[in-house]
Amino acid sequence: HFNADEPFTLASGLPSPTYIDCRKLISFPRIRSTLMDFLTVTVLRDAGFEAFDNIAGGETAGIPFAALVAERMALPMTYVRKKPKGYGRNARIEGAMSEGQRVLLVEDLTTDGGSKLSFVDAIRDTGATCAHTAVIFYYGIFPETVKTLGDHGVNLHYLCTWWDVLAEAREQGTFSKDTLDGVERFLNDPRGWQEARK
Repeated sequence: HFNADEPFTLASGLPSPTYIDCRKLISFPRIRSTLMDFLTVTVLRDAGFEAFDNIAGGETAGIPFAALVAERMALPMTYVRKKPKGYGRNARIEGAMSEGQRVLLVEDLTTDGGSKLSFVDAIRDTGATCAHTAVIFYYGIFPETVKTLGDHGVNLHYLCTWWDVLAEAREQGTFSKDTLDGVERFLNDPRGWQEARK
């Protein structure tokens, strides 16, 4: 989605003229299947074939994608809550995760990487390791994202960025040149774009 007049609010709190809703992908079986094949192959290529013992999805959007990747890799699947339930076991991890397991965190997307760190910490609190996260979509506009994750010992794997979407939108002619130029201004300097709107 592109809308410079009424910006969307990202998970990081930053207003954005762009928004992608990866959750809708679960409703389109052929596209969903193809993307999960691509994501699985990307992770196996980048991290190695026997690099994981468990696939964890982040609540909520990561859960279906983690299940699909786990199925393709023939591995157990778990999910990580954003916070403990507040009753019962008060757990953040649902499913069977063991100390020493090497866990791949799967999510729909990442902007600045911040929300991934909480999930990674919850996984590590079980005694498991988590050195990789895989997303369908990486905004690719915040230079600190890869560093933030890297400083936390996490490698990022992804299928595409806003730069890929922008190039395709220009090629397809789906939006006006002015709209796409505005999007590009945001992508080149998201915080500057925000300041200019004040």
